[in-house]
Amino acid sequence: MSLMSVLTRDEAQARARLLDVHRYEIALDLTRGDETFDSRTVIQFTVRGKKKAADTFVELKPAELRSVTLDGEPLDPETLDGNRLPLKGLTAGKHELRVDAAMRYSRTGEGMHRFTDPTDAETYVYTQLFMDDVQRVFAAFDQPDLKALFDLTVTAPEAWTVLANGITAQQDDGTWRAATTPLISTYLVAVAAGPWHSVRTEHRGLPFGIHCRRSLAPYLDTDADEILDVTRALYDRYHEKFEEPYPFDSYDQAFVPEFNAGAMENPGLVTFRDEFVYRSAVTDTERQTRAMVIAHEMAHMWFGDLVTLKWWDDIWLNESFAEYMGYQTLTEATLGGTPPRKWGTDTWVDFGIARKAWGYDADQRPSTHPVAPEAVDDTAAALLNFDGISYAKGASALRQLVAWLGEKDFLAGINAHFTRHRFGNATLADFIDNLAGATERDVHAWADAWLRTTGVDTLTPKVTRAADGTYTLTVDRTGSRPHHIAVGLYDQDLGDDQGHLTLRDRVELDIPQTADQPIGKRPALLLLNDGDLTYAKVRFDPDSFTAVTGHLCGLPDPLTRAVVWNALRDAVRDAELPPTAYLEAARTHLPRESDLAIVQGVLTFATTQVADRFLTPDQRATGLSTLGSLCRDLIRRTEDGDNPGLRLTAVRHAIDVATRPETIAAWLAEGTVPGGPELDPELRWRVLGRLAVLGAVDAAAIAEELKRDPSASGQEGAARCRAALPEPEAKRAAWEAMFTTDDLSNYLFTATAQGFWQPEQADLLREYVERYWADAVSLAARRGPAMAEAAGRWAFPVYAVNPETVGLGKRCLQDDGAIPALRRKLVDQLDDLERALRVREA
Repeated sequence: MSLMSVLTRDEAQARARLLDVHRYEIALDLTRGDETFDSRTVIQFTVRGKKKAADTFVELKPAELRSVTLDGEPLDPETLDGNRLPLKGLTAGKHELRVDAAMRYSRTGEGMHRFTDPTDAETYVYTQLFMDDVQRVFAAFDQPDLKALFDLTVTAPEAWTVLANGITAQQDDGTWRAATTPLISTYLVAVAAGPWHSVRTEHRGLPFGIHCRRSLAPYLDTDADEILDVTRALYDRYHEKFEEPYPFDSYDQAFVPEFNAGAMENPGLVTFRDEFVYRSAVTDTERQTRAMVIAHEMAHMWFGDLVTLKWWDDIWLNESFAEYMGYQTLTEATLGGTPPRKWGTDTWVDFGIARKAWGYDADQRPSTHPVAPEAVDDTAAALLNFDGISYAKGASALRQLVAWLGEKDFLAGINAHFTRHRFGNATLADFIDNLAGATERDVHAWADAWLRTTGVDTLTPKVTRAADGTYTLTVDRTGSRPHHIAVGLYDQDLGDDQGHLTLRDRVELDIPQTADQPIGKRPALLLLNDGDLTYAKVRFDPDSFTAVTGHLCGLPDPLTRAVVWNALRDAVRDAELPPTAYLEAARTHLPRESDLAIVQGVLTFATTQVADRFLTPDQRATGLSTLGSLCRDLIRRTEDGDNPGLRLTAVRHAIDVATRPETIAAWLAEGTVPGGPELDPELRWRVLGRLAVLGAVDAAAIAEELKRDPSASGQEGAARCRAALPEPEAKRAAWEAMFTTDDLSNYLFTATAQGFWQPEQADLLREYVERYWADAVSLAARRGPAMAEAAGRWAFPVYAVNPETVGLGKRCLQDDGAIPALRRKLVDQLDDLERALRVREA
């Protein structure tokens, strides 16, 4: 059998010109054992009028192809070439293809993933059919613009419930049948089967349901009201914004195990990673993140499901819009409760401090690409573009578009787009035309400047004193995009010992400027992009930098503070601000910071990037000590119990930066931090992981903790801890598990990789830095894109910040052996290593 083939854009366009696909009838049998399931598919399609017969192909990746018939005539299963079954000599008119196959269950989160819960031995399966993984479940003409109706029946074990895109019902013969879908793309078909714990309700006549593994039932029940309140509020707000009503017959949300993404927008059956069913304490910001993901996926019901991209070069039409709409609509939605709750601008603070940085980082690597690239030649290339550019940068561009266009015209264009392309496919050109029809602004020029270019613009203020003693502002721009921004002018309250900065004025400005902007008297702080409405790095003039370093925590608005923290972060990454200066700013200002998203974002960057990568080994101990002192300050500040989320965040990071085991070992022994919180499973595994790194526990202690928590999360915690032990045998066992046996699921691989590389263990790990390249290439070739991404992201030697590691990586990339998913991660990781070296050298 030949190697699997990726679908090219030219092939997809040729097939779309040839075929109309009408209906799929899919019958799955999930009772055939642990390794495979049966898949029987009937596809009804039409070949458009041709004078001569035409050839095409259908895709599938079977364990065994039993039989194929076309219009009642058998085809030879041996003609299957990789993942393509040729269909030759097709005449104009209607045809029916029947395929009977056995398909393999997946352990990598692709296709039909199978998971057995170690807590109670119950088994669950679910589909993730994105890009080309539908071929792992049923035969299909697998491209987004060949939409069809889908009829699905599933044979499942007696105690199971089957969920699908439409309402499901168990038949007299024991099988489950799902209601026929509207026209949808193949990658959006979804099945989730198992002994689910379900909470069901109805809203505005539509069935709603949330579902999880039985072992997570108590935790889902605890949060069910919150999840359903958020879902109802978002549903109502989207119906206020969109003229097209929700287009499907039900809305189920299934929290599924070992899910690779955050969530997937399957129409009527959204799947989420089940870490969103919280077993341990979380912060309000983490709850807000869950709500945002719910909002993001619901937006996809319109952006992506009702109107779908024609080809994968328009990924941004799905992801950028869902990202922007998710944050904006959550900001606007009113939740239940007394008084009614709104997150307000808190959502954009979290976006600015966490999500946006993802976009900035991706856009400065060699692998950067436009938000809307013009050349996505095949599905393998398309898969690489699901990154911080397609999500965070694209959402930032849309936020800037709304600021420039106005929300009224923006929504008018969106609604015209839905009306014209409902249950169909559309392109960037279609969308821009619909926006242009709602405004007099030149949206086409905006799209060319924002969506067809790469890189991050940098905005730098220049303040000039005029003859009359007043000042003017000129903004220098490195880059080419137009920007509509707000400029904050802040004065220092000289009578305030805390050094608060008071907003004098917020000036709107278009860049490039047509004239200097008068700003009156010299402000203590002049902040470009106040309110974070554009996507650009900002710099400070010297006086403003002095004000920021002295009085950052005195800025009144958290979104303003997020812009400042991002500017400091960018300056560190660009080797313009010493990483020690960033730590000092954190040490000075975080103890008085009130916004939890900012505290979490700054501490995460300070720990995982500054201390672990940007500081030299000689500096690292001092850096960790600074962070430890900061965390202790935050813990002392929260002794009154007023801010449990801030205290939890401080405790987590205090564990992560501990350089001596005594304090955290005492917490583990007592089962609590003095004054709280008690150590729940997440905190216990976190402490044990750090103790493992420090050599203060052994394998027996890890095994004992696993007896205490034998859950799936416990299995991952134990794998992480065992790999973190500073012992040669532990490292050998972890490496073999990751790269030799292929027994690890996607989640257990990731957990093992997270434990393996530790900055404290550089000498012990030196031999594995050299082994990594060949072993990662081999693993990716065997186990496919999802595991390749995991190997490139989590198993990469990120702490080996030296020219030798860069040299090894570049020699690896000279060989064509790495599949695209791994090659992309290696390119990005090597660029990050070189950036870390530049920061250290500076």
